[in-house]
Amino acid sequence: MFKTIVLGLDGSDNARAAITPAVELARQNGGRIVIAHVDERIAAKGDMPSLRADEDEIKASIAGEAERINADGVDATVENAEVVLGGPAHSIAEIAESAAADVIVIGTTGRSRVGGLVLGGVAGRLLHIAKRPVLVVPSSPV
Repeated sequence: MFKTIVLGLDGSDNARAAITPAVELARQNGGRIVIAHVDERIAAKGDMPSLRADEDEIKASIAGEAERINADGVDATVENAEVVLGGPAHSIAEIAESAAADVIVIGTTGRSRVGGLVLGGVAGRLLHIAKRPVLVVPSSPV
C-alpha cells in the first residue's frame, strides 16, 4: 500500500521523530523513502542566502539519515528544493507528486494543539494543499 513514502525533514528534532514511522511503513510494505528537504531562502539584493546559517550542516545530516536508512535495508534518496516565498509545504507537496508518493510523513512543530491551530506550520499547511495522504507524527507522545 505504501510503496513510495515522502519524508519531510528540516534537521529539527521534531522532524526526526517522523523517521522511525516512515522507515517502518516502508519496511512493512517493501517500499522506498524519498526524503524531502527544503532550503528556505531570503530574498535579498543581489543574493538569496539561506534562512538557516547552518544549512550545509543540515543537508549533511539529512544525507547521513538517508545513508543510515539505506544501511538498515530500506531504499532512501534525498530530494532537495529551494523556496524564497511561500514556505516549504508547497515544495514538499510537489516532491510528493513528482515521486508519485503514496503518503507524506512529517513531524509536528511541537506547538500546543491550540498554538498549532492558530499558527499553522508546515504539517498543517500540507494537510490543506497536498494531493497525497499526510501522516503527521507528534514530536512526543500525546
